[in-house]
Amino acid sequence: MGFGMATHLLKSNFCVVGYDVYKPTLTRFVNAGGLIGNSPAETSKDVDVLVVMVTNETQAESVLYGDLGAIAGLPSGASIILSSTVSPAFVSQLERRLQSRGLKLVDAPVSGGVKRASEGTLTIMASGTDEALTCTGSVLSALSEKLYVIRGGCGAGSGVKMINQLLAGVHIASGAEAMALGARLGLNTRMLFDFVKNSGGTSWMFENRVPHMLDNDYTPYSALDIFVKDLGIVTRESSSLKVPLHIATVAHQLFLAGSAAGWGRQDDAGVVKVYETLTGVKVEGKLPVLKKEVVLQSLPPEWPLDPIDDIHRLNQSNSKTLVVLDDDPTGTQTVHDIEVLTEWSVESLVEKLRKKPKCFFILTNSRSLSSEKASALIKDICGNLSVAAKSVENIDYTVVLRGDSTLRGHFPEEADAVVSLLGEMDAWIICPFFLQGGRYTIKDIHYVADSDWLVPAGDTEFARDASFGYKSSNLREWVEEKTRGRIPASSVSSISINLLREGGPDAVCDTLCNLQKVSTCIVNAASERDMAVFSAGMIQAELRGKSFLCRTAASFVSTRIGIIPKAPILPKDLGINKERKGGLIVVDRMFPKQQNRLKNLNYNVSVDKLAMKSLEEREEEINRVAEMANLFLGASKDTLIMTSRELITGKTACESLEINFKVSSALVEIVRRISTRPRYILAKGGITSSDLATKALEAKCAKVVGQALAGIPLWQLGPESRHPGVPYIVFPGNVGDSKALADVVKSWALPSRLSSTKELLLNAERGGYAVGAFNVYNMEGAEAVVAAAEEENSPAILQIHPSALKQGGIPLVACCVSAAEQANVPITVHFDHGTSKQELVEALDLGFDSLMVDGSHLSLKDNIAYTKYISLLAHSKNMLVEAELGRLSGTEDDLTVEERLILVRSLSCLN
Repeated sequence: MGFGMATHLLKSNFCVVGYDVYKPTLTRFVNAGGLIGNSPAETSKDVDVLVVMVTNETQAESVLYGDLGAIAGLPSGASIILSSTVSPAFVSQLERRLQSRGLKLVDAPVSGGVKRASEGTLTIMASGTDEALTCTGSVLSALSEKLYVIRGGCGAGSGVKMINQLLAGVHIASGAEAMALGARLGLNTRMLFDFVKNSGGTSWMFENRVPHMLDNDYTPYSALDIFVKDLGIVTRESSSLKVPLHIATVAHQLFLAGSAAGWGRQDDAGVVKVYETLTGVKVEGKLPVLKKEVVLQSLPPEWPLDPIDDIHRLNQSNSKTLVVLDDDPTGTQTVHDIEVLTEWSVESLVEKLRKKPKCFFILTNSRSLSSEKASALIKDICGNLSVAAKSVENIDYTVVLRGDSTLRGHFPEEADAVVSLLGEMDAWIICPFFLQGGRYTIKDIHYVADSDWLVPAGDTEFARDASFGYKSSNLREWVEEKTRGRIPASSVSSISINLLREGGPDAVCDTLCNLQKVSTCIVNAASERDMAVFSAGMIQAELRGKSFLCRTAASFVSTRIGIIPKAPILPKDLGINKERKGGLIVVDRMFPKQQNRLKNLNYNVSVDKLAMKSLEEREEEINRVAEMANLFLGASKDTLIMTSRELITGKTACESLEINFKVSSALVEIVRRISTRPRYILAKGGITSSDLATKALEAKCAKVVGQALAGIPLWQLGPESRHPGVPYIVFPGNVGDSKALADVVKSWALPSRLSSTKELLLNAERGGYAVGAFNVYNMEGAEAVVAAAEEENSPAILQIHPSALKQGGIPLVACCVSAAEQANVPITVHFDHGTSKQELVEALDLGFDSLMVDGSHLSLKDNIAYTKYISLLAHSKNMLVEAELGRLSGTEDDLTVEERLILVRSLSCLN
């Protein structure tokens, strides 16, 4: 802590000389701008205030009175601040010794740790004479966030610190004891900690130190031996004062035992190891991260027969339609040729059920709602579904709740809502396996794959979700946690991987049929074959009269209806590979690695303005982004709209959902105001993609045609939408690595032109050759220039003058762009001599690679301003700008300029 205190004093503009027995620390201090001495005596020479921050009384005595001690160098009248935790008796005696030398002492022990020492936010308990406190006040204030002046003279501050350490040590020891007992009882120690933390038994030390025990992380933020010393001070002082301290004495012995075992330099939370050694039971509540390959190879061989044909046969006997209530659009990750409804009127459901489909999805987007609103929504859908089914002859259906494969969402609220309308089922089935996203359930533990490793779901970022956070990775315990104990973990049944791979569908069927009525069962799975085996067994059980309510990830749905995967869909598969408009990509926050791969498309939207600022600022931001997006899309530029990276959360889960709603609704409004029909639309994130589809694009239905990449659904919007038939890529927020989004955008991008005008000219400069620029007025002229360029194997520029554009219009530009794209040499298209703002702004959207801003008819000042304005717009579209800053007097091409020549000595560079 001494180093942090010294460097903070430097930052507070004190002149600081330091000394430490550890030489590397002195080097760091010099690098921070401090001065150093070779001994305490040299360091103390001519200083006004000496701060002593050492471990114990012996070290304090050595620093002050040892060989080359500080006392020898201190000038008369200097002040000493002793910030070490020592006994009050030692401080009182030290003050008397220092007074005899004309020195002042402030007893100022501290609390707060290394981090707060470097920040100047320590809590300091200071005592001493008024004169000493006055002389040291500026130093103490600079180091502290809370400065307590304790009356009673030197020793009073150490007395307060001693009492604080008594309580702190006892709290750590009692916390370790409680967690050890809980572990010995077989309790889930993480859930135990969470319960105590939210009850009367908690303390700051309990909440701070027990996580170290649960994580088995004993990085020494505060060493165990410190409490051996501090509680030793407590017991000695209590003995001299004849005050029996039973609890503190026992706690001291516990820390002594830990130190004797060799754990003294570890974190003080390591005192729990004493109990672990005695009982043989670990308190650690953290599941290990496993090597994926090792785990998967350790499992039994898969069931040898592919059940897909059996599933098709069984589904013919089981005429029930699978109705999937999807809490965001990403649930269609594994299906194709299936329809999605985004509204659920009785009429729409009747129409759908009359077609007797094997499956259809209803997009609820309930993950964006509060639990109360989500429950009401599910009840509304199930009520309409029940009414609709009664209007259709010979129809039966099964409801599936498609949820997040990382366990977020409204469970059990949505399941309770279904049951309240449709009645109790024989069992609830929990099945979050999703291969494409790397989600595996093995031995009841749900894992999220991270490269080659399997991370317990409860230890991932998904478990820390502001709205749907959880602690448990074991699905049995997760059910208990989410139901708040209503369904105990001990009552939850399990379909094991061994049963799937050794018993097959028949064993699954028998297990499901033998479940207790109204029970809950989790499903383990590590492969698509496992999922297919379970689905086949479940259909058998349904044919025996059993009913189930499934809350699952996407993989269950596709295997349940027997879908065979197909290759990713590309633009040519949908016949849009020749369309010229840009693609629209909308992302609600993106990680830096993803953003870097799409940096040429970025257009940021301020989260702060959308969620936290005034309505006027919000409206201005929405209009700004929509206007720019229209320009880019019309110019055949793929356009990325993303919210800025700052993460703003509320104090509660409801407040966080409200902030998310404000941001999502603003993105909806932006897309609603984009009038240009995109070549395709990609929306990243479940809530974002749902809101855009239903609210911005007004889609009431869509067809899932397949996937853009594994696990990334691709829809075609229905005829009632604003853009009928436009491909809509639903990119889940929790699928794919950092380059997956860029891979999809690249595969859906327009074929790139051979060169931009800037690249063309830079290549010419490097090669030492000229590039011909030819004005063309019709298609024949463009073809002639391209033919000549190809014959000479030379680059060229097709120039269109405003008069030619007025005559030939957009078709002329399109012909030139098409000719340039199909040429086998670099050809670019340039708008020449644009003299009016209107024609230049219009030209930005027509597909030109570059343009000339001709403001030569203006004054120099107005010309520069005019050129800068157009350049800003053009550069945002990666267009090169040529500028005409003036006219030279004389005659050229029968054009005579008689204006006076203006000599321009210097001009600002137009970037």
